[in-house]
Amino acid sequence: MIDLYTWTTPNGRKVSVMLEECGLAYNVHEINIGRDEQFTPEFMAINPNSKIPAIVDSEGPDGRPISMMESGAILVYLAGKTGKFLPESPRGKFDALQWLMFQMGGVGPMFGQAHHFIRSAKEQVPYGIERYSRETRRLYGVLDKHLSTETYLAAGEYTIADIATYPWIARHEWHQVDLNDFPNVKRWFDAISARPAVKRGMDVPKR
Repeated sequence: MIDLYTWTTPNGRKVSVMLEECGLAYNVHEINIGRDEQFTPEFMAINPNSKIPAIVDSEGPDGRPISMMESGAILVYLAGKTGKFLPESPRGKFDALQWLMFQMGGVGPMFGQAHHFIRSAKEQVPYGIERYSRETRRLYGVLDKHLSTETYLAAGEYTIADIATYPWIARHEWHQVDLNDFPNVKRWFDAISARPAVKRGMDVPKR
């Protein structure tokens, strides 16, 4: 059994979508980051970086429990555990991993900053809004150009790169992006939105 410690964020939903896609049994533990529950000693014993998501797998690689933090690392771990959504061929695997890193190093941090300055900052900071909105649209452009010739982000198949990126695109309204401006991203987004496991995973934890 896997214990998932999560909240209603794109990073949290990456892992719940992956668990649903893999058909793994899991328990959900809500960590309300609005109430600073990520800083409790109990949670920090699982993730010393005080971020969601995190998992504890009672059946780790050597038969012993293992704790995992960092959403991208968790996706790689679950792909290795199940043999799903990470290609076996070296070329396909590295293609998927580079697009996973694109999400981890670009899409997540930049979209997150756009969310902060547009929605959450205590005062309007025009420089921050302009900087991160511009970079967000640039990243959409990278995705749109890539998806003009590809069905999915990597290796010609649905992988952890798609699973990692989708929940951030699902908040396109938060960073004031109209998906009609990026038709190839919209086509990709609509196709993934139709997957039953994605629908279930995006509803975790239920609100």
